[in-house]
Amino acid sequence: MNTETEPSATKTTAIETTKVSKPRIATGKVVSDKADKTIVVLVSRKVKHPVVGKYVIRSTKLMAHDEKNESRIGDTVTIREHRPISKRKTWMLDKIIDRDLAEEISS
Repeated sequence: MNTETEPSATKTTAIETTKVSKPRIATGKVVSDKADKTIVVLVSRKVKHPVVGKYVIRSTKLMAHDEKNESRIGDTVTIREHRPISKRKTWMLDKIIDRDLAEEISS
């Protein structure tokens, strides 16, 4: 008789856990919607100046994917980080918070 134990029965397999991080979310104002399915969002933040101590407004322009072309210039939107869609476009439109009424009236 064969009294050997099978090696696969005695081995324990390690369960691999992958860390899934929450996507970063940013809120800003749409400054350009000229490209098809792309918007440029100006995200502003306040940072304390290291020497003077006053708060200074810093801003960043982020390109975001707008699948339905639903946002317009002046809208306040929320965007979330996404896989790279192009060289500079790694954000996606999440929702429109506030519509700019001046743009709708003039149209």
